Parts: sequence; C-alpha cells; structure tokens
Amino acid sequence: MKNMLGIDLGTSSVKAVVVNEEGLLLGIGMQEYPIEIPKPEWAEQSPEVWWDSTVVAVQQAVRQARVSINAIGLSGQMHGLVLIGFDNRPVAPAIIWADQRSTREVEDMISLVGTNRLAAVAGTAPACGFMGPSLLWLKRHEPKRLERSLACLLPKDYIRLCLTGEVATEATDASSTALFDISRRLWSKEIIEALGLPDRIFPPVLRSSDVAGSLLKQAADELSLPAGIPVVAGCADQVAQAIGNGLVDPGEASITIGSGGQIFIPLEKPITDDQLRIHCFCHAPVDRWYLLGAMLTAGLSLRWFRDLLELKQDDQAYSKLAGLAAKVQPGAGGLLFLPYLAGERSPVMDPKARGCFVGLALHHDRGYLARAILEGVAFAIRQILETTTALNVPIQRLLAAGKGLSSPIWRQILADILGRPLQRHSEAERTATGAALVAGLGINIYGSYSELKEIIRPATEITEPSRENLGLYEQRYGMYREIYPKMRDLFRPD
Repeated sequence: MKNMLGIDLGTSSVKAVVVNEEGLLLGIGMQEYPIEIPKPEWAEQSPEVWWDSTVVAVQQAVRQARVSINAIGLSGQMHGLVLIGFDNRPVAPAIIWADQRSTREVEDMISLVGTNRLAAVAGTAPACGFMGPSLLWLKRHEPKRLERSLACLLPKDYIRLCLTGEVATEATDASSTALFDISRRLWSKEIIEALGLPDRIFPPVLRSSDVAGSLLKQAADELSLPAGIPVVAGCADQVAQAIGNGLVDPGEASITIGSGGQIFIPLEKPITDDQLRIHCFCHAPVDRWYLLGAMLTAGLSLRWFRDLLELKQDDQAYSKLAGLAAKVQPGAGGLLFLPYLAGERSPVMDPKARGCFVGLALHHDRGYLARAILEGVAFAIRQILETTTALNVPIQRLLAAGKGLSSPIWRQILADILGRPLQRHSEAERTATGAALVAGLGINIYGSYSELKEIIRPATEITEPSRENLGLYEQRYGMYREIYPKMRDLFRPD
C-alpha cells in the first residue's frame, strides 16, 4: 500500500495530511501563521514562516500516520507573488491575494491590455492581489526588487522550491495571475509585453501531476523524512479541493468558505463573463477549465471578529462564536453585515469596497453580530452563485467545502439563504487530500483523473434548507443587495 503526503499552504495556516492509495486519511497536522499588514491595504506573509510552519505540520502528520511516504503533493493559496533571488531565497515578503495596494495598476492593466483581450486570453480581469498587478506595482515603486529577482513564484511553488531546489510553477496556479494564456496553458507573451515586465522572471510551467523533482537531503532532514521522495508540481488550492471532492466534470459545483469564499464550477471548455465579474482558470486535467467566483473575506470576517473580542486563537473560539450565533433567530435581530473588509472581488470587483454593519441597535450583543457575519457571508455567496448561473452553466449538485462550512450552523444558514441542499464530505481536509491524490497520479498509482475520482467516497452529510426560513431570508437578501450600491460612493471619500 503506497502513501502520499499532501501539503496545503493556506492563508491562515498550513495543513499536511498523509493518505493511502485508497484515499484513507492516516495522519494530519496544522500550523497557523499571521497575515502581516505593514501599511493600510497591504497584506504580506513571510515565505520563511511558511516553510517553518510546513515543517511543523508535516512532522505532526507523519508522526501520526507512522507509514512510509511514496510521493509528496502540494496546493496553496492563489494569486500571490513570491520573488526569489539568484540564491533561491525570497528577496522580500510575499504579496498575497488579500493585498489591495495595486488599485491603480489594475486599472492601468485593463487599459494597457484591453478588456476583450484579457477575457479572450487570460479568462479574467486582473484584481488587486493578483500577481500581474502586484508585479506592475513593484515595477513602478520598487524596481530594484525585480532587478534582484531570478523568478516570480506562486506561494505553493516556494514550498516546492524548498523541497526540491527546482524553480517552476504549473498551469492551475499560473492561470490565476491574469498573465497566462488559459487556452494554450502558457505565459502570455502578449500581456507580459504590454505591461513591460521582464519575461526572464517567469518560470517553466508544468502539469499538475508532473514530478517536479525529488526531496533534497536538507529538506528531508528538517521534515524527518528520507531524501529522494518524488515531489509533484501540485495545484492551486481551489483545484485541489475540487479533486479531493471529486469535482472534475461539469454538472457539479463546490462552495468553499475558508479565509476567502469561492464557488468552483468545472467546465469542458473556457467560458468567460463579458463583464469579467467571474474568473475562468485552468483545471488540473488538461481538457478541463473552471469558473471561479471569489469573495475576499469570508472566514477572515469571522477571524477578524474573533481577534476583536480577544478570544483564544483556536478552534474552540470559532465554536464559541458559532454557538452564540446559533442562539440568535434567523435575521440577526434586523442586523445586516457587508463582508467587504478588504475590498471585494466577485461580483462587484471593487478594491475600495468596505465592510459595515447596518441596523445596529443597543440590544445587539456579540451573538447578534456573530450571526450577522455568518449571514452576510452567505448572502455574498448567493450573489456570486447567481452571477455564475446567469452564464447558463447548469449545476445539479452543490458541495460544501472548507473549514467554515464544517460548522453546522453556518452550513444551515447557507442552505437556507441559497434555498438549495448542500452535500459535504465528513472526511477532513479535502484540499490537502486532493494534493496528495494528485501526487499519487504523478507516480502512476492512478492512471487518470477519472480513475482517481472513483476512489473519492460519496458525500454523506446533506443539509436541507429549512422551508420556514426561506421567505425571511429572501426578504433579507433583497435588503442586503441594496447596501453596496447605496454605500459605494461613501467608500470613496476622496
């Protein structure tokens, strides 16, 4: 029986799992780390902290599993930028997806390339926190960083570099940069030249299941693993969770609530939104793509509230907040929450958007605020889902994914607000598991993604919407949708 290690480099933490070739979870590890905000609207993280945290998580998972490891797979947060120097070390902190400094660069990138060409080539409009606008910002404000750089990597690519010493990326992550030709699965020379970026910094592009290298002795010693284990290229975190949930073919979709929130819909061919409110990126199989609608601060909204209350930073704090929210009736006592704490992507695509509570009264305590946050995120997810389904993409089944939707109360709120049942795998860490399974494909344990899909156990937890809440939430959703249009100009006092 062969065993694979999957590493998922998230925004708030890194998770590691060990699974066997039948997909059974044998061991799990996790280590949290912060988001650094050195200036307003900036969001950075230390790649060295990522690696140190990965070491901790991997040691936990391997120690728990007590089996040999035959392959290592990777997934990670999307869009971010890690610049490495000629010594293969970071030249500066990573600029991650939540960063909002590049508002002007987003506008200029659209002007320089053109909306129609971005849709046709990249499948997406750029957004703050994407690698494209971040590189353009560095070119204008810190050009010496680019001069000192050997390559630009996505976050999980840096972890692979630490593991193997090899500089590379792969198509699922590269397609999330707005610098990539999603049909040809190559860096877009047209877009890169239009932005005046140095093409020498863009690394080779692999397939997700390609073996990218072998585990170096130094990394092996830190991880307490033998050297020489094959390491596959890996994939973006949304792709990994889709694979871990068996989402390869059209007809199904997943809703994820992690740090951000996403709706993932597999496609047989690229489909683009003419208003570019929704992204179209490359799936791991070379004949598949996917639509992605994304909000920025889903779970991060609850994390912000947790930290504001100075609750202990562990799972018990989230359980306590969920318990408080569960005691409050649907509708949160007339309170509404707009979850735009770091700007917003789908569908408003506005980095200047901001969060707010509407309807605050003296009787609202932290339970009401917690409930309003859970409902506000669910309203935002519904708005994204309606935007994607307007593109005539049929969805027969919705899967709930991510740590946020492991909460029964949040899952019930979302089902009620969508008016649709949600299915969920009871097995933990589907994203890291998906990364591990792709590693199995890379060493030929599985012959194809279709074969790999066959070992995914069916989702067993079903959350049905409560009929008695549908009318109330329909009314509240209508009110929620009025908040941003009325507040938009107030978010721009200058």
